[in-house]
Amino acid sequence: MDETKKIPAPAESLWSRRKFLGASATAAAGLMVVPRHVVGATQKKKAPSDTVDIACVGVGGMGAADTRGVRSQNIVALCDVDDEMVAKLLHKEDLEPAEKAMYEKAAKFRDFRRMLEKVKGIDAVTVSTPDHNHAVIAMAAIKLGKHVYVQKPLTHTIKEARLLAKAAKEANVVTQMGNQGHAGEGARLVCEWIWDGAIGDVREVHCWTNRPIWPQGPIDAPKEIPSVPSTLEWDVWLGPSRFRPYHPAYHPFKWRGLWDFGTGSLGDMGAHIMDQPFWALKLKSPVSVQASSTPFSDDYYPQGEVVTYEFAAREGMGPVTLTWWDGGLLPPRPAELEPGRMMGDEDGGVLFRGTKGLLMCGVYGTNPRLVPETRMQEYARPEKTIPRSPGIREEWIEAIMKGTKSTTDFSYSGPLTETMLLANVAAKLQARNTKLLWDGDRMEFTNLPEANELLHFEYRPGWSL
Repeated sequence: MDETKKIPAPAESLWSRRKFLGASATAAAGLMVVPRHVVGATQKKKAPSDTVDIACVGVGGMGAADTRGVRSQNIVALCDVDDEMVAKLLHKEDLEPAEKAMYEKAAKFRDFRRMLEKVKGIDAVTVSTPDHNHAVIAMAAIKLGKHVYVQKPLTHTIKEARLLAKAAKEANVVTQMGNQGHAGEGARLVCEWIWDGAIGDVREVHCWTNRPIWPQGPIDAPKEIPSVPSTLEWDVWLGPSRFRPYHPAYHPFKWRGLWDFGTGSLGDMGAHIMDQPFWALKLKSPVSVQASSTPFSDDYYPQGEVVTYEFAAREGMGPVTLTWWDGGLLPPRPAELEPGRMMGDEDGGVLFRGTKGLLMCGVYGTNPRLVPETRMQEYARPEKTIPRSPGIREEWIEAIMKGTKSTTDFSYSGPLTETMLLANVAAKLQARNTKLLWDGDRMEFTNLPEANELLHFEYRPGWSL
């Protein structure tokens, strides 16, 4: 393919699916459509009243929600390795005319590198791709001084999370991870009640999820090698990961269960569920992690696992043990919970056990309640002390406009992601029958040197942070 070839924008305002895909099939691997108004534009500083010029990388699935979540601003570029994803976005039935016109006008790319090279004046970038590409895209944007919003989990590896947080701080850009529950009312109530002493000193936390809802377990990668769809740039989809032939078992969506691409159940839901204890209990790096799981393969994560973290005392709070459960595995049901009452919600939840009682919430921190319900009815709720958020994406935009900090920026979400991903290292090494001791300051395991080899993986040639 000629990676410099341009395709002119269609004359009509509405693109037909056939025309769009037909053009895409002959488009460059990196550059697809570049409107004249963005090529050669100069970088400019914006007044606080101006809109933010945003490029969206990954516009299918959650990427569509992230793209539409910033539609109040000026979206100048849409980038996705799969033209089908862009086509689906352009043909959503509930698009407002102005929104649709903005997407049609935006420059279109398959390769984020060409996008960053060709489109001048980008202020901010959203990254909503499979996990294994988060870090390379976000880092490329940060090095150019762009503000960055990255879907959870922040990164694919622990080292990536550490380096991304460091780079964002040095570049002084506004960052945010897309763990939507962090912006919710429930997450704030959990913090305020725990800080109020509603359940005393918290010494034990349980987190659980109903995931996975995609293939995981002792299964191997498919052996057949189908043709790569003409609409898909497979090499860019693979990004820094090791090469393997295209297969629909990976793209779209099902990539989450593979070691090479996703981060498993904990990576998918940990940012939504572990976020509440991480915030409320002011957690940083754990001092140890240990995992046990159902069988798994070299390709896929286990179907179910139990992971136990130990955290040292900090900021006036005592040591705490946090246990993660997934794959249908659940923590012991507390005796204080009324018979027939659900633990958390259908997707999972969090249970805090303190010296004075229990607090339970659903995924995203929703519906927090003291347990039993009689304790909830007796509780005199404290004043609301945490500023309320307009929404996870809105908060990011507001911080860009004001030059302030968002609540789940990389200084917070980086350590949260590191903690989540330690579980995957522990799961791989569970046969060593060793509790892994973790030194967060030095970013290393102190009692099992071979575990440190799993903090990162070797990128394919041509890819780097």
